[in-house]
Amino acid sequence: MEGMSIQFYKYHGAGNDFIMLDNFSGRYDSLTVSDIVELCNRRFGVGADGLIRINKSDRADFYVDYFNADGTQSFCGNGARCSAWFAHQRMGFDTAHNFDAIDGLHKANITKNEWVELEMSPVKEVQQLPEGLFANTGSPHVIIEKEDLSFEDIILQAHQVRYNERFAKEGVNVNFVASQGANAFAIRTYERGVEGETLACGTGITATALALGKDKDKGIHEYQVQAAGGKLRVQFDITDRGFENILLCGPAVEVFSGEY
Repeated sequence: MEGMSIQFYKYHGAGNDFIMLDNFSGRYDSLTVSDIVELCNRRFGVGADGLIRINKSDRADFYVDYFNADGTQSFCGNGARCSAWFAHQRMGFDTAHNFDAIDGLHKANITKNEWVELEMSPVKEVQQLPEGLFANTGSPHVIIEKEDLSFEDIILQAHQVRYNERFAKEGVNVNFVASQGANAFAIRTYERGVEGETLACGTGITATALALGKDKDKGIHEYQVQAAGGKLRVQFDITDRGFENILLCGPAVEVFSGEY
């Protein structure tokens, strides 16, 4: 990265924040893992939960190339929503478009109230593990139900799952959830790759909604979600094949832009 000028945009989705790069020219192809870690550092770089390069794609409008703050890669729901808004706002794409990502093709739609509706990949099942419920929504998640979320030792509690024998090698995200009624919940998430609590986690919110709704009747269901950084909504359809037509909906906001 030495000698390279980087034009970046900072976005967040319910407090989950990202460095956005328009990489259609391939200008930022040479960024290394250490470069990405430097950029995401909150004291010595721009600071973010992750970095996203919007690349060209042979089978979609664009490719969402997502990196966690430690340089590892996965699918990120809020990052994908921010990518959809960035692609529309800064790169001229329509309000409805499709994109490719590490877990496959997705569709996104920007509503009149400027929320981004993201179509997530189908999920076959939610598993019961000793640690809690488990679902993979592009990233792996454990869901643990709590009476309330006012506890202070989220890192300690999350590490007991994140670094146990089952998950230590590949890592897992850990979600603590408290019911706020039949179709609403509050959530706090510890994210692997960030290795700390984030203000919102799109794949975690989606996984939690599916976990809480796993015993519901077939048909369309919806959950209102209160994350630390804001409100989101999850909608899904329970079918014979599992969970389909999954939508993660919420705001995406440009915070600032600059040159690094």
